[in-house]
Amino acid sequence: MKHFCRLAILVASIPVAGAGAQQKTRPSTVLNAVSIEKMPAKFPVRIPETGPLALQLQILLDRAGFSPGIVDGAWGINATKAVTFFAKPEDSARFKGDSPPKVVSIDGPTYGRLRSAAGSRPLVRWYSVSSADLKGPFTTIPGNVYKQAKLPCMCYSSAAEGLAEKFHTSAKFLAQLNPRVKLSDLQPGTKLLVPNVDDDGSSMARDTAVAVRLIISKKGFWTQALDARGKIIYHFPSTLGAEYDPSPSGDFKVTYVSFDPAYRYQPKLFSEVPDDQPQALLPAGPNSPVGVVWMSLSKPHYGIHGTPTPETIGYANSHGCVRLTNWDALRLSYILLDGTPVEFR
Repeated sequence: MKHFCRLAILVASIPVAGAGAQQKTRPSTVLNAVSIEKMPAKFPVRIPETGPLALQLQILLDRAGFSPGIVDGAWGINATKAVTFFAKPEDSARFKGDSPPKVVSIDGPTYGRLRSAAGSRPLVRWYSVSSADLKGPFTTIPGNVYKQAKLPCMCYSSAAEGLAEKFHTSAKFLAQLNPRVKLSDLQPGTKLLVPNVDDDGSSMARDTAVAVRLIISKKGFWTQALDARGKIIYHFPSTLGAEYDPSPSGDFKVTYVSFDPAYRYQPKLFSEVPDDQPQALLPAGPNSPVGVVWMSLSKPHYGIHGTPTPETIGYANSHGCVRLTNWDALRLSYILLDGTPVEFR
């Protein structure tokens, strides 16, 4: 399948609090398996900007289906919205603003519900790097779209990048969790401490829930899948269109879902690109502008899809499509049916 999303270039517009906060504030406690697993001693507890509790809550939210975006131990806008909607699980349609009142601390009952929803397995685990993880192919992705079109695939650039996405994090944060490991020289059997998220899609594929409708907030920068009772099944931080290149308004439907899609670059769809530039067909791969899955909408050229830059989700503008992390896009795709209503508001 070839897809024609209007977006291919990110335009920064919102400070990246979650993706970069760890550069500004040093964690108050060392990150290790013991500190990350430690439960708060008293409630309510204020959610810190960085450190073990911030990471713990990100992992719990990810496993509960209220995605914080990238799991990096830095508490930002995306994680705040996720815990807010989890703590106040009413139908999102009841909220007239972009989100319910912001949650900055977590109480005992909410924490208990989150632990229950996320399951009892450990929050981090030791992962043994396999030969398959190191096999590739790995490809350096050039910035020029016409050079990208000549590549055999839009593959991961390194084993570290692939492993980071496998565990819903970044190579930088994997390095922080594993300071004694050289990620550029991984070997079969190397042990890595990793967030214990769903790394192979197995639990996603077993989802029995079906999304009755999707709500996409153009101002709140989130996407939610709701069931027949209006309950939030999943909450995902999202990148949406800017004022000069907005996402659509109104009601649409999902027309089809395509995995590992190719991407057709069309200059006429981009206001900053001269119309006389040639089109290009980019190969499939996780570093494709549309990531690993495309969920087409009933408005031509628009869809919901993955991204090669998960750290920017919720903190940047697109050229109109709805962009999720690759892992969130996959999770959403498993509960969609052709014809699922989609409301932009």
